[in-house]
Amino acid sequence: MLHIKIKKLDIAESYFKGKAELNGQEHTINVQGHWIDKLIKLPSLIPTRDKVLIRLSGPGDAYVEDTVYFKGVSEWIEIDSQDVLHYVADHQDKFDTLDVYFTSSE
Repeated sequence: MLHIKIKKLDIAESYFKGKAELNGQEHTINVQGHWIDKLIKLPSLIPTRDKVLIRLSGPGDAYVEDTVYFKGVSEWIEIDSQDVLHYVADHQDKFDTLDVYFTSSE
């Protein structure tokens, strides 16, 4: 599992963009819902070629989960899921954590 700290997540037109911390480094995080396939890209590889479960949560009871495809490495943390995007839009400023659950394929 990867545990990512969300520092901020602001609306920018039809998506959300902000800052998150992974392994002690700050990265841009982007949440959108434009592609047909649900996906996540991360600044580092994870040992899987399968789908992963992502969960955004915060100190209250707001949380959203979705199963998405891991699509490789990007400079940013990129999430593309209509379900996550719509929930984040309805519960803006309530998230401080992104967890990525995966099963090792090795």
